Amino acid sequence: MTIPDTPGEASFWNLAEPLLAGTEVERSTMMGLPCLRLSGAFFASFDRRTGALLIKLTEPRADELVASGQAVPFAPAGRRFREWVAVPEGRSEGWQWLLDEALQLASDRPPARKRRRPRTAGQSTSLQTGAEP
Repeated sequence: MTIPDTPGEASFWNLAEPLLAGTEVERSTMMGLPCLRLSGAFFASFDRRTGALLIKLTEPRADELVASGQAVPFAPAGRRFREWVAVPEGRSEGWQWLLDEALQLASDRPPARKRRRPRTAGQSTSLQTGAEP
């Protein structure tokens, strides 16, 4: 375990502790940032550059939080991640319920599928060989 760099990161890990105990939630990194995963899928992170909590919700819920001023869009390098929002450290009083909401949504999602490598021209399948079942 790394030592948190800021009070905001320490708050993030303190709030994450109950989520890490007794569930499939695990510590990880995402784009070099500390994060939480459920069954391999990211659902929350802490942005050390801005001190914000990053959470994955549904796109309508993310839009709702942005419209209400509770969060800002998460757009690293100018590209918005539609289901992700950044909740500033100044709004950390709401971090716990947002972490809980993000975890619940993550548990409701189907498991992430592994990406398949595209077939190359030389590869064949039983359909391509004309074999009968």
